[in-house]
Amino acid sequence: MTAVDCSTPRKPPGRVLRAGLIGLGAMGRNHARILRRLDGVEFVGAVDPAGDPHDALHGVPVLPDVASLIALGVDYAVIACPTALHEEAGLQLAANGVCALIEKPLAHSAEAARRLVDAFEARGLVAGVGHIERFNPALQQLRSRLETGELGEVFQVVTRRQGPFPHRIADVGVVKDLATHDIDLTSWITGHEYATLSARTVSKSGREHEDMVAVVGSLTDGTMVSHLVNWLSPLKERFTAVTGERGCFVADTLTADLTFHANGAFATEWEALRAFRGVAEGDMIRYAFPKREPLVVEHERFRDAVEGKHSEIVTAREGLRTVEVSAAVLESARAARGTARGTGDGLGDGLAEGGLAVPTT
Repeated sequence: MTAVDCSTPRKPPGRVLRAGLIGLGAMGRNHARILRRLDGVEFVGAVDPAGDPHDALHGVPVLPDVASLIALGVDYAVIACPTALHEEAGLQLAANGVCALIEKPLAHSAEAARRLVDAFEARGLVAGVGHIERFNPALQQLRSRLETGELGEVFQVVTRRQGPFPHRIADVGVVKDLATHDIDLTSWITGHEYATLSARTVSKSGREHEDMVAVVGSLTDGTMVSHLVNWLSPLKERFTAVTGERGCFVADTLTADLTFHANGAFATEWEALRAFRGVAEGDMIRYAFPKREPLVVEHERFRDAVEGKHSEIVTAREGLRTVEVSAAVLESARAARGTARGTGDGLGDGLAEGGLAVPTT
């Protein structure tokens, strides 16, 4: 996360921030639940052409369009509409001096994401992206322990994000909806960006977009990464493992648990095993720590940033980088399919040559 520190407060002391919401789908209703009870914030209105059939607003007015929300004098708005509409809504807010917390991914394309970043930065407005996994207590603990060197040198990051198809998703595939979580959290917990990657996708559900992806790659410091993400499994799994010279951290973000598997501290007397110069199994520790709801923490951090306080949020520029990497994932998968249809060995030029280089911002 990037700490945002505005030298000039955005509101006079004691004034409550006025906040709005764009989109009342499954995620939008969760945002509404938080906004209704967030200290220092008045939830003044939400935009959704379908109205509020689930009664998520509890008396907060539902509005027909973004212009109507802006007319209420909002300080910031949460954008939780379909991804394809993020750019239009965000640019309208920026043009009117309104800060925005935009659900991930930031936009449907890297070009659209850049336009959003430029619009908010040009006006000095706070813009954040809802990469909620950064606020999961297990991953917050993991990152802190990596920063203090508890694992030593990091060798590899492996993530698995699997489960049934979410019917709320209509306009993007599994790469932009789910893999963006893993792309963002991997760079965040390690402090390094993606350098190369190779990807494969399949579509088995009959939808336009991909519903399974496998990614292998490397970060700028040489750390190996591997991501398996799909909508095709009855098993729901949210798994992150970081392996290094002193052992392995395993985070389960469904339960917000963090476990450490240490390398063995005792010499192996069995000669056949001594010949293998690897590590031995050591102690296992499951840590105890406070577990607050990640969405609440995300909203509190963003509120503080809008107020001009020093606060760690996921900035729009960081969100742009994640969109760029996800675009590289899809590009690599398309290249691999093209090679597989040809007369070569079916491996794909990107994989055979070490992966697709990820463009730098």
